[in-house]
Amino acid sequence: MNIRRGDVLKARFPHASGGRGKKRPVVVVQADVYNQRLRHAVVAQVSTNLNEKNDPSTLFIGATTAEAKTAGLDRDCLVCCTLLSLMTEDRLKEKIGTLSPAILSQLDNCLRVALGIA
Repeated sequence: MNIRRGDVLKARFPHASGGRGKKRPVVVVQADVYNQRLRHAVVAQVSTNLNEKNDPSTLFIGATTAEAKTAGLDRDCLVCCTLLSLMTEDRLKEKIGTLSPAILSQLDNCLRVALGIA
């Protein structure tokens, strides 16, 4: 696949009723060595539901920040490390941005919390 860790992509999530659902942003969290080899990737879902803003397993990205613009996000949102999904490459087509190395480092801390890794 031609995606990299930290890429922000749109992915279609099926609706609970079985319908087509809508495209939502996700962040690729899988290592690049696997992104190049496999036909799927582990992603963290991005949500505009800010109820968990203070949870250490979530990363807040404010819409007015330079980081949000680089990531292609136009609203305040959370990268939710408790909402990880394995998605096939055919569902990961539309790249909207990329997270900076500094934000990826913060995301790593959120992943450690969510996965219970010291």
